[in-house]
Amino acid sequence: MHAGRIVFSQLMDFLPRYEFKRSVRRYQGDRRMRSFSCLDQFLCMTFAQLTYRESLRDIETCLHAMAAKLYHVGLRGRVARSTLADANEGRDWHIWADLAQALIAEARRLYAGDPLDGLLEQTAYAIDSSVIDLCLSLFPWARMHHGKGGIKLHTQLDLKGSIPCVLSVTDARTSDATFLDHLPIEPGAFYIMDRGYVDFGRLHRLTEAPAFFVVRGKKNLKYQRLDYRPVDRSTGLRCDQTIRLADPNTSKRYPEPFRRIHFFDAETQHRLVFLTNNFQLDALVVARLYKGRWKIELFFKWIKQHLRIKAFYGTSPNAVKTQVWIAIATYVLVAIIKKRLGLDRLLSEILQILSISLFEQADISQTLMSTRLQNQNERCHNQLELFDF
Repeated sequence: MHAGRIVFSQLMDFLPRYEFKRSVRRYQGDRRMRSFSCLDQFLCMTFAQLTYRESLRDIETCLHAMAAKLYHVGLRGRVARSTLADANEGRDWHIWADLAQALIAEARRLYAGDPLDGLLEQTAYAIDSSVIDLCLSLFPWARMHHGKGGIKLHTQLDLKGSIPCVLSVTDARTSDATFLDHLPIEPGAFYIMDRGYVDFGRLHRLTEAPAFFVVRGKKNLKYQRLDYRPVDRSTGLRCDQTIRLADPNTSKRYPEPFRRIHFFDAETQHRLVFLTNNFQLDALVVARLYKGRWKIELFFKWIKQHLRIKAFYGTSPNAVKTQVWIAIATYVLVAIIKKRLGLDRLLSEILQILSISLFEQADISQTLMSTRLQNQNERCHNQLELFDF
């Protein structure tokens, strides 16, 4: 793979070119564009994601400094701030959404054999959303509430490998539960959600699929107890009940019985109530499944810390969605590289290494395997401590 090529060029070998070109053709991305193709735009934006560029001018300046190497990456067009801005504003963001979905499909195949902490053989998904704050004066179309602006990133995360499967970018006022309307239901899979997704009509759609859900219950739930099972209170379980909804309106939307599991978390001193339509799993396994939902919280935290989705290079809805989808594509591409090269590293470490080695003439696998990062927990004896306790 190396043969004198730079790391950035080898990185792009993992890009599914056929799917990329098909997406470009579908949305006529290169129509009437002679000097700056969709591939040029993607390379520029991926470079910005991997090297933490702050602005379009920052991207332009850094790429001009590497002008002699851009041809070897595959970047043929002239990189100019105005040209990149026009591409982000004018090219349909669906091009990058489709590319991200193609990468997601490949990543899911690679991570399909990973165990789910020994809890389940079936596929388990975590569903949640995260708000990305925007300045209302720059993004007047993204009005949220109380003079604030933002967009919402809805995500279905495969808990095997922490790969996002289904994503949607909406305005921040969109209800979380509406994401379930557009979700392709996989029979036999588990869908793990927080209280914002307690909509019994939509949950009944999962039951009819048939699929399973684990959702945190609300305090004001009106129900009738039909049966109960004994629990081991030393594990934190308090009750395992079969219930039916007592409210006439909600019982019409979900007429079938389901389980209500009460769990006390000794570490956080929180009492949690879970609702599920699965009657076979042990109650403690249901509680542990919900605990695994925190992987999606870590996913949102990770991409906000390591990718450029909080500061945007354009102000139009198309430019914002373009940047978000290319950030997701970059995340999944790095996950694919980690699996394909058999790297025993965190994704954040891989990004750190790539950020300083993109234009080096070295083998990508050796670069990512041999570079040693200093452990943050190791104390450097050459540096004085500010406070010594």
